[in-house]
Amino acid sequence: MERTTKVSVFESDVQQEIQRIKSKLDEKGIENSVENNYMTFTTTPTATTLKVMVDLKDEPAAFEIIDTWLQENEQ
Repeated sequence: MERTTKVSVFESDVQQEIQRIKSKLDEKGIENSVENNYMTFTTTPTATTLKVMVDLKDEPAAFEIIDTWLQENEQ
């Protein structure tokens, strides 16, 4: 079985942003997953950072899709 390396292509603590990025990647056929990481700057976790992960081979295409989405949604 081939082992794949997963890399983070987008991080946010806003679940709606994560879902939009996931949808954009899904539309283009890029397999992705979301990981949770607690930010532990204090003794108790204060926020959860979500990371969108893709296979290393899909990283360039994922960044292109995300960059386009960010430019279209600048506030």
